[in-house]
Amino acid sequence: MGRPLSPLAVSAEAAGAVCLLAIEGILDSSTYLKLRDAIIKAALDEPRAVIVDVNALDVPASSAWSVFTSARWHVSTWPDVPIILVCEHAGRRRTIVRTGVTRYVPVHATVEEALGALTDDNRHGRLRARAELPASLASLRTAREMVAERLDAWSQTDLIPAATVIVNVFVENVLQHTVSAPVVILESNRETVSISVQDGSSTPAVRHEDPYRGGDRVSGLAIVASVCRAWGSTPTPSGKTVWAVVGPENQL
Repeated sequence: MGRPLSPLAVSAEAAGAVCLLAIEGILDSSTYLKLRDAIIKAALDEPRAVIVDVNALDVPASSAWSVFTSARWHVSTWPDVPIILVCEHAGRRRTIVRTGVTRYVPVHATVEEALGALTDDNRHGRLRARAELPASLASLRTAREMVAERLDAWSQTDLIPAATVIVNVFVENVLQHTVSAPVVILESNRETVSISVQDGSSTPAVRHEDPYRGGDRVSGLAIVASVCRAWGSTPTPSGKTVWAVVGPENQL
């Protein structure tokens, strides 16, 4: 009898501003989502990059390497953290390249090479504020006030109207559709502002038309879509994060 397949194990450690993930076990249809969500979770903590060591990963079907592309797509607009693979075996690196993964997720032979390939960006100057709010209607006002106060302090008052509309919709959706306490995160790179709200529900945020009035009734997320550059719903191991990015073109 062959050796039984080992479950997927993910361990994380910090290397300065970079998150290093070591993956061990089998990557297949039963572990695909676990690995994708672990990478997304690491990216949502906003390190400079997520470097994934795949040397101990067993991938019976080469198509499963697409998990890294999927994770990158989920975080490409926000928080836009690069994901980099490390694989010391030249043959496996060629396999990864053939699958097309490296169009979005580069692969290097060593961690040192991966670190050396990182380029400077504006993430080091990013401003960030976070608030854990109670599952109460009072959190709507608290969230709007937090966003307005922070953007005023960051000299981005022109984006306050759009950002407060967005955070109000996101927090209201958490209170109406989940039993979670919302967590609000506000970030700025001095040009754009991102507003994100975390909750404990795995149900993705999507726009719905009213079943009786169709498109005549405008949903909260439709309003969000009209006042932001981009928005999305990103799964996390504990639920999801709904986010939006606003820029100078979104001044109201």
